[in-house]
Amino acid sequence: MSPQTPTERVPAERSALDPAVAARLKRDRDGLVAAVVQQHGTGEVLMMGWMDDEALHRTLTTGRATYWSRSRQEYWVKGETSGHAQHVRAVALDCDGDALLVTVDQTGPACHTGDHTCFDSGSLEVLS
Repeated sequence: MSPQTPTERVPAERSALDPAVAARLKRDRDGLVAAVVQQHGTGEVLMMGWMDDEALHRTLTTGRATYWSRSRQEYWVKGETSGHAQHVRAVALDCDGDALLVTVDQTGPACHTGDHTCFDSGSLEVLS
């Protein structure tokens, strides 16, 4: 793991995230905000991940999508080990402050299964 990606979570009060941005976030009980990731230019939804204040700060300041892994309990930069990087073009906060829209240029597949998007497993039937 790189020195910029410590396994220990950075508390919100110690994050370098702009306080004006931090004040707009409505985090869940674990201090996380959902981050929906979209391909720049096409609008295709690629995946959903979780960010805390520090992951959002790193994303905004490095241009590389950084998330908090709930299962591994560590920060991870998309593509750091796989090479399937997300180069961030824009980040938007929704009206309630509880979700982020991260627009990226995706290199390679976005899904850990090797699929282009995490939403390739088929549609659910909708009854009308």
